Amino acid sequence: MERSSSTEKILPVTSIRDGSGTEVVPGVYCYTIQIANVFFIGNPEISNEWVLVDAGMPGSGHRILSKAADLFGPDHRLKAIILTHGHFDHVGGLIDILEEHRVPVYAHPLEFSYLKGASDYPAPDHEVDGGTVAKMSWEFPYKAIDISAHLHELPANGSVPEMPGWKWIHTPGHTEGHVSLFRNHGRVLLAGDAFVTVKQDSLYKVLTQKREVHGPPVYLTPDWRSAWESVVKIVELRPSVAATGHGKPMRGAALAKGLVNLANNFQEVAVPKYGKFVEQPKAQ
Repeated sequence: MERSSSTEKILPVTSIRDGSGTEVVPGVYCYTIQIANVFFIGNPEISNEWVLVDAGMPGSGHRILSKAADLFGPDHRLKAIILTHGHFDHVGGLIDILEEHRVPVYAHPLEFSYLKGASDYPAPDHEVDGGTVAKMSWEFPYKAIDISAHLHELPANGSVPEMPGWKWIHTPGHTEGHVSLFRNHGRVLLAGDAFVTVKQDSLYKVLTQKREVHGPPVYLTPDWRSAWESVVKIVELRPSVAATGHGKPMRGAALAKGLVNLANNFQEVAVPKYGKFVEQPKAQ
């Protein structure tokens, strides 16, 4: 496996939730590392086996495995890793984890060029209309990583390996192959960065983790039309509880109202007024 700055460049950004965790629903545990969330899927009262959804910030692999030992015991068994997409803050701990646990990693095939070292993501837009974190984004790594030996396509039938009852849904816009995960029982959604529950470009809101529904991070979203269509698709799922790549889980009326407002007013509340991805939209 080839290392890159996307898994090695430690970034000096954090939030008050760094190191904290919460049970989203039984069998789904959200753990925050700096400003990004990872998810442990499994019931430690029944089994020491678990699945990881996303792999956090650069350098976070050992923290993720340490938390897994806390949750599932020192003899825990990681079965698979599911990626919502391949940005640096979702694959940062991946290579360190794979060196200890040689498990399959599943992603949408449209992410494969970024996960096989073939092409880099678009560079973050640090001049986009947004707050302090957006202005800092020139520091964020965007180089491809190479995990070819472990990489597998998510099944075409929509099922999620090692996660019975879950399905994956293609929710592009933030990246071409971005997916969200949904379980009909309990109407539970893991949305990655299709939308987030904190205003991710605002340093103050990232630090304090003020909970509110927002569109995907403005500095790394190249296709705003697809991003809006993905939010509409998520609204149609009618999730009762949602956990995203950034921010606190949300549920109930606040979630439903926030998602409908985001879908209905996407151009005004999500799309930046200016930026390279707005001024030069993705070719159709």
